[in-house]
Amino acid sequence: MMKRALGEGLLAGTAGVLVMTLGEKAEQRLTGRPDSHVPARTLERLTGAPERPGRQPRPVNLAMHIGQGALLGVLRSVMAHAGLRGPWSSAKFAVVRLTNDQILENATGTGAPPQTWPRSELVVDLLHKAVYAFATGVVADALAARRGPGPGQRHAALRPGRRPDVGPLPRGRSHALRDDEGHTR
Repeated sequence: MMKRALGEGLLAGTAGVLVMTLGEKAEQRLTGRPDSHVPARTLERLTGAPERPGRQPRPVNLAMHIGQGALLGVLRSVMAHAGLRGPWSSAKFAVVRLTNDQILENATGTGAPPQTWPRSELVVDLLHKAVYAFATGVVADALAARRGPGPGQRHAALRPGRRPDVGPLPRGRSHALRDDEGHTR
């Protein structure tokens, strides 16, 4: 599962970054908001590269922007393969995406905690990261679904919800599902 999740996740994350970037560019045309160079500054500090005051080089900005989104797509793919699919899972993943940004930006000193941001900047960032998370989720879910339900989905099919009387699925057994009367579905 992990090898498939790696390749599929990189693809899903890259697709999510593409959709997010297209949305960002459209929003910037409407609002006049300039590009952010925080990704470039963050990558420079993470790698120990020399920092450039003022405008950051576009390739460094894109490397962080695309690389971070592609790598995080692997986590969303792991979620999908485990059976965590759909809008709820994409919403959970949006929080992971936002948290990842904040950890890296605050740890390197290139960003500030979101509660200190102007509200308009915060709303724009939340919107774009949600677009990324849901676009990544659509691709990751579709790729994982080609192999059928994940372990969590198979478990839930036995008896939905968290129940102490439904133990883990046996390893290496058939993935056939049985209803309450013992009939195979």
